[in-house]
Amino acid sequence: MLTEMITAMLKSKKTTKTDVGFSLLELMVVVVIMSILALVILPRVIDRPDQARVARVKSDLAALSAAVKLYRLDNFRYPTTQQGLQALTVKPISEPAVQNWAKNGYIDRLPKDPWGGEYQYLSPGVHEEFDVFTLGADGVAGGVDINTDIGSWSLK
Repeated sequence: MLTEMITAMLKSKKTTKTDVGFSLLELMVVVVIMSILALVILPRVIDRPDQARVARVKSDLAALSAAVKLYRLDNFRYPTTQQGLQALTVKPISEPAVQNWAKNGYIDRLPKDPWGGEYQYLSPGVHEEFDVFTLGADGVAGGVDINTDIGSWSLK
């Protein structure tokens, strides 16, 4: 009975020109157009992750620099190089002693740079009163392109 119904439905259906699918030539044209678009767009999209990492570093550096300046407002000096950026989250126990350390710290947590490394801190800095910086993708001082050092001095 089921087969009779299906056979009857197929016989009653009339095909028209609108029921015809795409030809092989039309599909080939679409594939070629998509390939050309991919060749043009893909190189531009691939470069974006590195740009996003650099933008994140600059954002982190701005936040860390602001927190270091707040620390100075309360304690009349910047954290020493030995105290480091940890002085922003935990009250330093090393000298010089801090008298007015903020109860909840100056930043919730210390971020890692986009490549998984620690942000570096120097006081006094080489470029300014203090320097906060990352060593880049390679984790080694110096470098070019994505391996270059990016620091608070480059925010200006």
